[in-house]
Amino acid sequence: MTKYRQFKAAAMHVAPVFLDTPRTVSKACALIREAADNGAKLVAFSETFVSAFPIWSAFGAPIHNHAWFRRLAASVVEVPGPEIARIRAAARDNDVMVSIGINEGSAASVGCIWNSNLLIGQDGAILNHHRKLVPTFWEKLSWANGDGAGLRVSDTDLGKVGMLICGENFNPLARFTMIAQGEQVHVSSYPPVWPAYDPKEIAYDVAEGIRVRANAHCLEAKVFNIVVSSFMDEAMIEDMAKDDPEARRVLMDSPRGVSMVMSPTGKVIAGPMQNEEGVLYADIDTEACVEPKQLHDLAGAYNRFDVFKLTVDRSANRPVRFEGVDDADDARRHDNAPLADDRGIVRESAWGAERLLNGAP
Repeated sequence: MTKYRQFKAAAMHVAPVFLDTPRTVSKACALIREAADNGAKLVAFSETFVSAFPIWSAFGAPIHNHAWFRRLAASVVEVPGPEIARIRAAARDNDVMVSIGINEGSAASVGCIWNSNLLIGQDGAILNHHRKLVPTFWEKLSWANGDGAGLRVSDTDLGKVGMLICGENFNPLARFTMIAQGEQVHVSSYPPVWPAYDPKEIAYDVAEGIRVRANAHCLEAKVFNIVVSSFMDEAMIEDMAKDDPEARRVLMDSPRGVSMVMSPTGKVIAGPMQNEEGVLYADIDTEACVEPKQLHDLAGAYNRFDVFKLTVDRSANRPVRFEGVDDADDARRHDNAPLADDRGIVRESAWGAERLLNGAP
């Protein structure tokens, strides 16, 4: 018998503590507690909330941005790692699911950074670990290509939850991959601002682009869409624009990102929130995903899989693969270092008990 879920979701339209990973993680944990106190069961943070989006690459020439890249590289987190363990513990202790964007470092290279998103379950286990497939435009100066290992929809106590990062929500193949796995709740994460042009020439309206993408996915997938952008506070502007009036002008004049929650019919049910920092709450009932599928069910009767075929490679990209080891060693199965609960009981990984790291937070 089908079980429908009802719960409250929270979209965190908030600023990180810019390039300060420990303080940003502390802020995230405090916001998780606040949202849980307000009844939320799913808490979503923005793209690379921990702890910066590299906006400086939009207005600064690459030859002038080496110091910024060093700062970004110094702020990365690894999965698993102590910072992620703190966020996992906050999810577990407050009985909430958490979606959060991070700048992820690589054990193989101090210069490799991924734009990643984690989905953490109510028990603190990492349910999914996705790396953005392709950095967009000037983002390529900071981030490496991701892979298909995280193109998954997680079957959870809150329903089937999927997530895509920023421009991936513009990719119909990535979105259909979510649709084809029965997605009911989608998390779309975005930056605080995204200068595509000099705003004195073309004021690219990132908020309108986000709204159109989100609406399209709701209508095509028949899902709730939790859209969450970061917020750019004055401290962030001051850090990037000090002694640079042109940088300040670009930052101040570029339209801001937007956060909102949409229903399976594309209706905005919370927000939009754009030019102020805050938290959006929305009530989700996954039964609302059913009726619209009578009209267009792209993963079912309203498609022709004998005509169209999509293949997705879920292999994890690694610089080297060692022969003579179990294939599990080449997948991201080490994400879940065991978390001890309040009784000292170690919880197993969502990937399974085998090959877990021995560390605990």
